[in-house]
Amino acid sequence: MSTRSLVAGGVFFVLTVVPGGQAIGTRAVTASEQSACAQLMALQLPDVKIAEAVAVPAATAGAIRAAHCRVNGVVGREIRFSLLLPETWNRKFMMGGGGGFVGGIDNQARGSVNAGYATVGTDTGHQGTVTTAGWALNDLERQLNFGHLAVHRVAEVSKAILRAHYGSTETRSYFNGCSNGGRQALMEAQRYPDDFDGLVAGAPANDFVGIGAQFIKDMQAAFPDPRNVSTPLFANETLKSVEAQIVDRCDAIDGARDGLMEDPRQCRVDVSALAGLTDVQKAALKAIYGETRNRDGVIYPAQPFGGEGETAGWPAWIVGVNPMMITAQRAPSARFAFGTEMFKYFIFANPEWDYSRYDFTTFRKDSAQAASMLNATDPNLDAFKAKGRKLVIWHGWSDPALTAFGSIKYHDQVTARDPMARDYLRMFMMPGVLHCAGGPGPDTVDWASVIDEWVEKGQAPARIVARKLAAGGAVTRTRPLCAYPQRAVYNGTGSIDDEKSFSCATAASRPAAAP
Repeated sequence: MSTRSLVAGGVFFVLTVVPGGQAIGTRAVTASEQSACAQLMALQLPDVKIAEAVAVPAATAGAIRAAHCRVNGVVGREIRFSLLLPETWNRKFMMGGGGGFVGGIDNQARGSVNAGYATVGTDTGHQGTVTTAGWALNDLERQLNFGHLAVHRVAEVSKAILRAHYGSTETRSYFNGCSNGGRQALMEAQRYPDDFDGLVAGAPANDFVGIGAQFIKDMQAAFPDPRNVSTPLFANETLKSVEAQIVDRCDAIDGARDGLMEDPRQCRVDVSALAGLTDVQKAALKAIYGETRNRDGVIYPAQPFGGEGETAGWPAWIVGVNPMMITAQRAPSARFAFGTEMFKYFIFANPEWDYSRYDFTTFRKDSAQAASMLNATDPNLDAFKAKGRKLVIWHGWSDPALTAFGSIKYHDQVTARDPMARDYLRMFMMPGVLHCAGGPGPDTVDWASVIDEWVEKGQAPARIVARKLAAGGAVTRTRPLCAYPQRAVYNGTGSIDDEKSFSCATAASRPAAAP
């Protein structure tokens, strides 16, 4: 996409063009708007370089429609950021998280500018791809920036810029992210409680090194021979059969046969009894579903049932083979890529490290330094609580990337430490939802509005309606999300695709035994 500026009668006209030459929207950008934005180039901030300040017109199509001032810059040595300042500002700030290893400026809340938020994203101090971490090799500054410091620094710089631009202070500030972006949200709550009034942590990768250990354990099961990672152990049809057998046995446990498991912990399936599997495949499944352990105990929680046969589920994340990833970095699946890159560049500083030979005996010692920078696992949120901040965690039950049990573990640790944690922490589990989105379950929620309502009006979320959208945007299914540990229970009448047919109730459940 490009912008072309024309000048007529002292007014700047900016034409936005997509690749191929099609204009998607035009709007006059007045000289005063252009000047107000351009003036930010002269703004002097410590250890900050503003590289660009450009007025962008409103568009009639595309993800970003609101007229805004785009400010690109660098904090410190190399922490790049892109800040969008809407012409019509709601006096609120929304920072978006970055997924995976980031590798480029990422803003998972970028669309919030359309609702009037000033919003920013960052590359956290390095360039690369979302699944590679070679940039971290023997570079503690980059590791620290990625771990937590870059988000904090960019948040502070962004607030200084928006205050200079608007001539007033934001009334509220928020952070919204998923996956690594969810980890960033929890890191903010634990380390920098002054930065944001409200945080949304979707599917948070908070125990970063523990997740890496789980990924390596799974790759040892799915791809035991590092010389042959191009041949999948499971055909896609086999995975679809596994999921179909599990759902068939457990779907109705929650009272509604709708293709979704409201709480997979209630599902009891013996992997050994699944049809159509070889003994080798059964052994691999048991390892992947199981906890990650060493002689000292559990390193990381187990994987719940769900998502095995979805294209964006297990085939993409765990046991499938992606031809593009094989070509680019000899990684058959996303867990393979993330796990091996983490151990090579964050933990052992050895690009030749062999995942197949690691036995986890000294894992805690091996990963201690990386964990000190990357993990957001501290359940002590006292400072966050004292400042009146609010935190929402959400996670898809069928997430193939990050086990939902990880979020439950952190939630339970916080609430065990502070019986009043519900005053500032709420968590929502999403049946049938994959990593951050996707799957058969309703996966669409306006989380920005949820956190804003809680912070602005003191209305703690207890029941949220999630929607499932068809390709054209039509709503095909709605379902209530209930504040954990409650879950949605079918009332016995009405459509199973209508949230009004469900109520929130507390159901005693405990994690299923290891398959």
